[in-house]
Amino acid sequence: MAVNLPPLPELAPVAGVRCATVQAGVRYPNRDDLVLFAIDPEAATAAVFTRNRFRAAPVRLAERHLEAGSPRFLLVNTGNANAGTGARGDADALACCEALARAGEVDTSAVLPYSTVVIGEPLAAERIIAAIPGLLATLAANGWARAAGGILTTDTAPKGACRRGIGPRNWTLTGIAKGAGMIRPDMATMLAFIATDAPVPRGVLRQMLGRAVDRSFNRITIDGDTSTNDAVTLVATGRAGGPPIDSADSPEAAPLQTALDELCMELAQAVVRDGEGATRFVTVDVAGGRTGEEALACAYTIAESPLVKTALFAGDPNWGRLLAAIGRSGMDDLDVAGVSIHLDDVLIAERGGVAEGYREEDGARVMAQPEIRIHVDLGRGDARETVWTTDLSYEYVRINAEYRS
Repeated sequence: MAVNLPPLPELAPVAGVRCATVQAGVRYPNRDDLVLFAIDPEAATAAVFTRNRFRAAPVRLAERHLEAGSPRFLLVNTGNANAGTGARGDADALACCEALARAGEVDTSAVLPYSTVVIGEPLAAERIIAAIPGLLATLAANGWARAAGGILTTDTAPKGACRRGIGPRNWTLTGIAKGAGMIRPDMATMLAFIATDAPVPRGVLRQMLGRAVDRSFNRITIDGDTSTNDAVTLVATGRAGGPPIDSADSPEAAPLQTALDELCMELAQAVVRDGEGATRFVTVDVAGGRTGEEALACAYTIAESPLVKTALFAGDPNWGRLLAAIGRSGMDDLDVAGVSIHLDDVLIAERGGVAEGYREEDGARVMAQPEIRIHVDLGRGDARETVWTTDLSYEYVRINAEYRS
C-alpha cells in the first residue's frame, strides 16, 4: 500500500565496504534477516542513535564500541529488537559481537550490533552466531541491494539511494534504510546505513551526518512513536583518494554535504511513502513562526493528530481538525485571526474561520490525491519548518494488532 514509492535504484558499490546477507531464522523462516557490512580498517565511521530512554542493548553497545575506536563490522539482524531484555539482552548482544570478532580476527569493540522488530523478547543469539561463517564467506562489494531487503520488517519494499561526485572528487555515496512504523525518529529512522569512498575524517563526518539527519530523518513521522532501536550510520573509506576533507564548512565538503542531504531526504521520504497502511503521502509545511521550534512543534502536532490523519485517510477536508491541532500546539499567545491554511493551492481557512469563497468540493479534490500538501501560515514571524507524514488507515491498525502473531 506504499504511496508512489520508487523502485530500488542501482546501488553502486563503495570501495572499502563489502556486504553479505543470509537467512539465519532469527524469527521467521525462509527470509533474509541477517546482514553484515565489512569496512576497511582505515575508514571513518559516524552514527546517531535513538534518544528513547529504553535504548536497546545493541544500541547501547554500539555506542560504546563506536567511542572505543574504528569499526570493522556492522552486524544487523531483523526479527528481534533485543530491547527491554535486561541483562540477558546485554549479554546476547555482546556474545554476537564476540563471535564475529573471533571469526573476523578483530577486536570485539570493532563490531557494531544493530537489531530491529519485536521488543521484549530474548534474542536468538545462537542462530546469529551460527550464521556468521556464512556471512563472512559471502561478503561482496555489490551486496547492497540484497542487504536493503535483508533489513526489512513491515516494509513493503526495500529502500535505497545513490549519488556520485563529479569533477576533481569522483566519490560514490550509497545508502539503504528500513522503517514503516514506530516512526518519529528524534534522530534518524529505524535503521539506515550509508557509505562513501570520500576521504572524510571522523570528526567532520559526524558534523556532516548530523546536519543531514536533522533536515531529513528528524522531520518524518508515521505514528509519533520513537523506536528503542533507531540508528543511522555513515562510513567514509577514503578510497576515492585525494586530500582529506578537513572541514564540514569547506568548499571541498559542500558537494558531498549536498549529496548526503539529498540522499538522506530521499531515504527518509521513502520511509514515509512506505508507512504502515499508508494511502497518502503528506507534506505539512508551517511558515510564519516566531521560532523554528514553534513552527516545528505545530507541524508535528498536525502530522501526528489521529483526527487529522483519519480525515486524510477518508479524503475529508475537515479543516476544523487542522484548526484544533494548530490551536493546541503550544502557542498560548497565538492570534488566530492571523492564521491561514491551504490544502495545496486551495485556501480553506483565514482570519479565524472558513475562507471567503472556499468550496468543499475544492478541498475534497485535493484530499482525494495520493500526495497532499498542508500549508499553514501562523502570521507571527519568519520561521518555517516542514514535516512529512502519512494518513492513518484500517490497515495500519491491522498490521500493528497482528504484529506479534
